[in-house]
Amino acid sequence: MTSKTLRRLIEEKPFVTCPGVFDLVSAKFADRTTADALYMTGYGVVASYLGLPDAGLATYSQMLDRVQIIAQTVHKPLIADGDTGYGGLLNVHHTVRGYEKAGAAAIQLEDQQNPKKCGHTPNRHVISVKEMVNKLAVANDARSSKDFLIIARTDARTQLGLDEAIRRGEAYAKAGADIIFIESPESEAEMRKIGMALDVPLVSNQLHGGRTPILSQDKLREIGYRMAIYPTAGLLATAYVLNNIYSALAEDKPVQEPLYDFNEFSSLIGFSGGVGFREEVRLTGSGLSRDLADTSGSQPEVYDRTTITRGAKHHAVQMGASDRGALANDPDPIGTRLAFAEGKLSCNRLRSIRSAKSSCRASMISAFPNMSRLTVRPSGL
Repeated sequence: MTSKTLRRLIEEKPFVTCPGVFDLVSAKFADRTTADALYMTGYGVVASYLGLPDAGLATYSQMLDRVQIIAQTVHKPLIADGDTGYGGLLNVHHTVRGYEKAGAAAIQLEDQQNPKKCGHTPNRHVISVKEMVNKLAVANDARSSKDFLIIARTDARTQLGLDEAIRRGEAYAKAGADIIFIESPESEAEMRKIGMALDVPLVSNQLHGGRTPILSQDKLREIGYRMAIYPTAGLLATAYVLNNIYSALAEDKPVQEPLYDFNEFSSLIGFSGGVGFREEVRLTGSGLSRDLADTSGSQPEVYDRTTITRGAKHHAVQMGASDRGALANDPDPIGTRLAFAEGKLSCNRLRSIRSAKSSCRASMISAFPNMSRLTVRPSGL
């Protein structure tokens, strides 16, 4: 999904709804709904990925990894939390470039001092207006397309009051921000005042459990907002259910909560009717070409070596040096196969090379050091 889609949504739709996602499972579920876009919540990502509070502890590289993998998984535009830009002006430039290249449709940048904190916690402090305006100018210059949107957030309301927060919103819009985010207003009256004061697209942070009232989308639109994000709804619902289920299991009690259907969940994450995978291996010259046939009949895709490493490290096919040499001299490489079945890898030699069937010593990636790309094709091709 291109970032141009999000700009078009903001311009054409009366209101844009963005559920908060924090991992790939939540992203897949949110992507199946009628929501307009998705919001990658920093609070939720840091909690689920690192098990830590949203207090400036996640690095740029860690967050970029989450942006990229979620953006590649979903079809809806993804708004990604970029915190403070992870440092000074050079860091902001690098962050904006990285998020845009990773596939995000928009980046959210805030004016907190480091270390930053969740916007609905106490004792937050903000940088000067000039510093933030400079950051936004750099961010505006760093993006390669104006369709990659910049959301400027101010946390000034809690420390400096609502009027200062509105003043900052005006300054940030003039500095090039496409959408303004006044964090944690504490009443509907304050939200209405923000909507009346700022003639720019506004986003409301509908954080369940936070300081800001949770309003209907019709009400938010009426008082001047064009977009709402819901960072914690899915996260806290998941935490509640997990707490109950794990406690019941520990106490040898029956699970009372309704569970998502296993087959439907398997389908959601890429299995089709529980059918496994078949993998064919071919050596061409000094490199290795591998055709992974997914029996679900999906369209061809390409994965890099990192993706293969992640999948292989838990179920490594072992193969000795002598067998690797045999593979290189295999007169019928198409007849050489590795079979995936029910999460277990086994070596199944079809024709002249049979020794590898029982010989397992080195990992898949070590055995095939020249492997660079994996092409996925439907079964039977």
